Parts: sequence; C-alpha cells; structure tokens
Amino acid sequence: MADYLLIESRDPFDSNDVEFCADLALRLAGQGETVTLFLVENGVLPARASPKSDRLQALAKAGVEVLADAFSLRERGIRADRLAAGVKAVSLDVVIDGMANGCKTLWH
Repeated sequence: MADYLLIESRDPFDSNDVEFCADLALRLAGQGETVTLFLVENGVLPARASPKSDRLQALAKAGVEVLADAFSLRERGIRADRLAAGVKAVSLDVVIDGMANGCKTLWH
C-alpha cells in the first residue's frame, strides 16, 4: 500500500472539476489506501460548515484524512472553530513532510 496526498486548491463554488480529487480520494480509501486530502488556497472554502462541506464530511467518514491549510483559512476569514466535522486546520508543513516521506502527491 502507498500513502496518497491529494492537494485541492480550487474553489468548488466556481470550478466544476473539484470533484476529481474527492472522487479519487474515495476510490483510493475504498481500496484500503491511506489518503490525505489537503485543502489550500480557495480549496479551503468548503471547509467551513455549510451544505458544500457535506462531501468533505463524507470523505472523512470514509477514512480520508481531510486537512485545511491554516494560512489559507485565515486569509479567507474562516476560523478553525467554524470548520465542518472531520476537517482539521494544519500548517503547510504537512505537505512538505508527506512529500519528504514518499507520499504519492497530486496537486489539483
């Protein structure tokens, strides 16, 4: 098994292809892989508890670790205590550490 780090930087409110990372994460987790979905830049927008965050919560329940870049959250005025269930605010170090440890990484 491999560890996968999927990085989503696109805003789901104006980009129709953000489901790509979520679908891939779900398929990989369903195959028993260790998967982290890291939200960065405008990709953090659905991390705030809202109807758009339902997909992230479903991913977390399926075993995908859903993380949001703390800097991107702050820049968009999203407080960590307002995040959807299953989403954790972390620093960008998670990406650097994952890549250094050999995670298969995809930036979307």
